[in-house]
Amino acid sequence: MRALVTQFGRFGVVGLVGLVIDVGVFNILRLTVLSPEALHEGPVIAKIISTSLAIIANWLGNRYWTFGRERRAHWLLEALEFGLVSIGGLLIALGCLWVSHYALGFTSVVADNISTNVVGLALGTAFRFTFYRLWVFGSHRSGSGAHATAAAPVPLPAVD
Repeated sequence: MRALVTQFGRFGVVGLVGLVIDVGVFNILRLTVLSPEALHEGPVIAKIISTSLAIIANWLGNRYWTFGRERRAHWLLEALEFGLVSIGGLLIALGCLWVSHYALGFTSVVADNISTNVVGLALGTAFRFTFYRLWVFGSHRSGSGAHATAAAPVPLPAVD
């Protein structure tokens, strides 16, 4: 149980870094070159770009820190699987944004942020953690832990 809590904590820290990237890039694009006034589909395109950048940062953080002991020698397959799960999380956030912005007509910057970066993020986080842990970095995977010759991840200090 302690290992799961530690792993989830690390996942949260990596996720916060991804969140800063995602929200920051989304808002910069949403308020400038991809505003709805400049391009009707601007908010959706801004979300795709911002989340794509966050996915790259999150893969690196999760591969080398959160799930460092479970990472596989075949990094390309792992990256592809991570990308698929991340796209699932992106689709959840995009679905929330689309419903709010286009179906319900809540088109303000605040409404776009709440729908995609609060509701979509919460739902997507639960989805991603579950599938990263069970599928992408699952200990049952062949080649799991194959990085043993590489530097081991830095352990967290014990908390009693």
